[in-house]
Amino acid sequence: MDWIEGIGLLAGFIGVFGWYPQVRRVWIDKKADGISVPTFIVIAISLALWLIYGILKNSIAIITANIFALIMIISIAFGAYRLQAA
Repeated sequence: MDWIEGIGLLAGFIGVFGWYPQVRRVWIDKKADGISVPTFIVIAISLALWLIYGILKNSIAIITANIFALIMIISIAFGAYRLQAA
């Protein structure tokens, strides 16, 4: 792996880690106020497209970061939807 992909991986993991407070709020604190499920769906679509782009460009950093970001975003959207529907 070259240093450019390393920078991309670091940036991706920092970005993914930034979603952790929202995941915690929804799944541990059981609070979904202020979370817009439609917004998170749009973000998920954007991340899926970035994932496809990363696959086409064969970029490990883009692929890895977007897989983990998608997991975080989908878990936030699903958790918020579950709480708001209850």
